[in-house]
Amino acid sequence: MKSWIKELFGTEKPVIGMCHMQALPGDPGYDPEKGLDSVYACARADLLALQQGGVDAVLFSNEFSLPYLTQVETITVASMASVIAEMKSEIKIPYGVNVLWDPKASIDLAVATGAQFVREIFTGVYASDFGLWNTNIGETIRHQSAVGAQHVRLLFNIVPESAAYLGNRQIADIARSTVFNNRPDALCVSGLTAGVETSSQTLKLVAEAVPDTPVFANTGVRLENVADQLLNADGAIIGTAFKDDGDTWNAVNVERVRAIMNRVKEIRKG
Repeated sequence: MKSWIKELFGTEKPVIGMCHMQALPGDPGYDPEKGLDSVYACARADLLALQQGGVDAVLFSNEFSLPYLTQVETITVASMASVIAEMKSEIKIPYGVNVLWDPKASIDLAVATGAQFVREIFTGVYASDFGLWNTNIGETIRHQSAVGAQHVRLLFNIVPESAAYLGNRQIADIARSTVFNNRPDALCVSGLTAGVETSSQTLKLVAEAVPDTPVFANTGVRLENVADQLLNADGAIIGTAFKDDGDTWNAVNVERVRAIMNRVKEIRKG
């Protein structure tokens, strides 16, 4: 199960850098005067900084589309596809997509843009800041097959941000049953929100519960804790720590990216 990690990313313990798109048409924060060209310009600058800093892959998401929908509007997927298409010739590393928080829309976007992986909330029922958050994994996987996306790797976030699992179940049990029932390509473990450190203890519990399935630290990985996080995780998804001043809403800072990636390379050497 873990062999695909090195095959896709070219290394063990890969770091996926977040390319957060500005608010899109239809979002409350969208600026129609600046238009989609401004969204593209910001995304392109972040992409180039991530690549220059040495990340192993990039994940495009509509981070600025607050407040999030669990079933997004068509304009969101269309806009993200347009922006990624404009950048495609400059993407030099593996890339994935995440349409927050709509798994089928994320898979559709992956097919439309040639993305190799998707991160989403595929399973579970949650009480969240966005209301009651339900999923339908059986329907989603059938949709994946119907649109010809069997090659797209699915990263299941089993500890969603800003949400709590409904039901009295331990995280290790959730990990085991998710893997048994759904065969995810990887599991992601998060903190409360973007930029909040993922619990090392939770990472350890999940990794021990499903030793044959890759586990990613999904939030809050930074220079000071990356060694500890990668001790238990098979990789990390980093957004906030790569930004100016470590602020989620700022632009990517290539020097911050380079500093963390240099530390990661040291960790890989043992």
